[in-house]
Amino acid sequence: MKQVIVITGASSGFGALAARALAHAGHTVYASMRETTGRNAPAVAEVAKYAADNKVDLRAVELDVASDASAEAGIAKIIADNGRLDVVIHNAGHMSFGPAESFTPEQFAQLYDINVLSTQRVNRAALPQLRKQGKGLVVWVSSSSARGGTPPYLSPYFAAKAAMDSLAVSYAGELTRWGVETSIIVPGAFTKGTNHFAHSGKPADTARAAEYDNGPYAGLPDMALKGLASLEPADADASTVADAIVKVVDAPFGKRPFRVHIDPSQDGSEIVNGVADRVRAEMFRRIGIEDLLSPRVNA
Repeated sequence: MKQVIVITGASSGFGALAARALAHAGHTVYASMRETTGRNAPAVAEVAKYAADNKVDLRAVELDVASDASAEAGIAKIIADNGRLDVVIHNAGHMSFGPAESFTPEQFAQLYDINVLSTQRVNRAALPQLRKQGKGLVVWVSSSSARGGTPPYLSPYFAAKAAMDSLAVSYAGELTRWGVETSIIVPGAFTKGTNHFAHSGKPADTARAAEYDNGPYAGLPDMALKGLASLEPADADASTVADAIVKVVDAPFGKRPFRVHIDPSQDGSEIVNGVADRVRAEMFRRIGIEDLLSPRVNA
């Protein structure tokens, strides 16, 4: 069944891969990004060319997840174009790398804004339409870092992704009676195929960072990154994350998995999340709200 889908942060990385894969699966896909007439104009042109070359329904739309007004306008355009919106995919995010102490509080707040508050802006713009329809799907692209092995020097990103994952879990129970389903995609640390590590943010307090670089933690950044890369199988492919998203979107309503892990390095997040999700389900049963574990089918 053809669905109207918006995916945030779709100018590159998992977002761009998923947008193309979903379009190939026969859906109307809006690859949202900011600065469509500026910095991301080449990405917009690439989306149009890809759609034409492959004869798929893939479109770019202006949507800056850091702006309430832009989120509202972007979602409104999609609904105006199609009369509906079926799937919202929260993918926009940014990474940082460096000693936690060397990031300013403002940098932490900025990472939190990009990775967490962005989803709230888009939800507030899109969920009224999904609730009105009585049916829909929200997909959250989380990270194994939220609960798996957490190497040092990635603290602002790890903290933000953990917060986003927690928000996704809370939203899930609050949307099921509206007929809106939730799936959380949990990618591992793909060091190839995306720009997450290459474009990661750096500490603003370079003097504080230098104290770590020249002190007892000298050499740790290279050791940590090389260690992560060594855990990743040679055939690890970031497109498998896009494939997992397509599989979730194409699954029958009410049968979609609550959480899907795509972690070639197997950092342990699947084990920890499995326990946490079972505890959540058991708590819902104990307090009499078990129906919130499954989306309601609304006539």
